[in-house]
Amino acid sequence: MQPTVHARIEELLYIHGSVANRMLRTLRSGVSVCVTVTLLDGLVLARSAFHHSMNYRSVMILGTATEVIAEDEKRRALTAVVNRVLPGRAASVRAPDASELAATTVLRLPITEASAKIRTGPPLDAEPDYVLSCWAGVLPLELTARPAIPDPRLPSGVPVPDAVANWSVGTRR
Repeated sequence: MQPTVHARIEELLYIHGSVANRMLRTLRSGVSVCVTVTLLDGLVLARSAFHHSMNYRSVMILGTATEVIAEDEKRRALTAVVNRVLPGRAASVRAPDASELAATTVLRLPITEASAKIRTGPPLDAEPDYVLSCWAGVLPLELTARPAIPDPRLPSGVPVPDAVANWSVGTRR
């Protein structure tokens, strides 16, 4: 599956995109799908090339997606997607109009079969390699926000919302 913004409401995962999106057209036909989400936490640098790795948190959700047809569920799913990007954002922007809803495919995937995998910790080298003088360890990584860049067409005087100015990984759901 290609990268796309997703949202979870209870035990359903929602994905969306253009009605012209070939991947979504294929998925709504009833084929099996595997959706994966991975968060990269660090680079694991070992003493040997073979033992290099990454620390991560990952989940795979397997199943069959169905298209959301009911307008109220479609709107609820799209609101959740916008709020996934920035919590509370849907309340401060214009909701999709009828033509935007018609141009958007929303699929629901029940979360009934899933698998999670996590890797943490230092490198796991072969025992003889621990005496090598090559540096080994973990380079922790994190997602941080830089200062917001206003749209060039934004009217002057519109302040950056607090949720944008103070965004951090901890503010996401």
